[in-house]
Amino acid sequence: MIDVDGYRPNVGIVLLNADGQLFWARRVNRDGWQFPQGGMRTDETPLEAMYRELEEETGLAAHHVEVITATHGWLRYRLPERYVRRHQRPTCIGQKQVWFLLKLVGGEEALKLDANEKPEFDIWRWVDFWYPAAHVVNFKRDVYARALRHFAPLVEELFGVEIGTTPPRADADTPAGGPRTGRAAA
Repeated sequence: MIDVDGYRPNVGIVLLNADGQLFWARRVNRDGWQFPQGGMRTDETPLEAMYRELEEETGLAAHHVEVITATHGWLRYRLPERYVRRHQRPTCIGQKQVWFLLKLVGGEEALKLDANEKPEFDIWRWVDFWYPAAHVVNFKRDVYARALRHFAPLVEELFGVEIGTTPPRADADTPAGGPRTGRAAA
């Protein structure tokens, strides 16, 4: 489903652990890391799409998370020209996303990257709040920063920490945070 402006409706998921770190995962057979995200079906609300994508990509069900908030309206990003498939109709030039901030309420053992027959991620880790905005693929950086800026005040309030509202530069030496990582089952 592509809208009249060429954007595919999509949801993005920012998942917090009990320490206020974010779930960060590597795409299967790629070196790219990102948040869980995925397209909406025509018969889904953003919330329904978020729960479906969450389960498909992380193995987490609704009872494993608490929905804290979502962005208001759509946040958009354009695809680089090399990724636009001009021969397809309608042509998709980018994604428009509703972003959700979730908190993991159970243990991280519930994370199962191979819950779906076609896993999208093969490894995950917990990272500091602004890390993804500086390390996601370049064309998604602005939308990540906008979503995280929207969520930053709530995360500060929930965890009693000061994270600020400005992501670090991409070339800054930003530590990934947390020592824990997980893999899909072999």
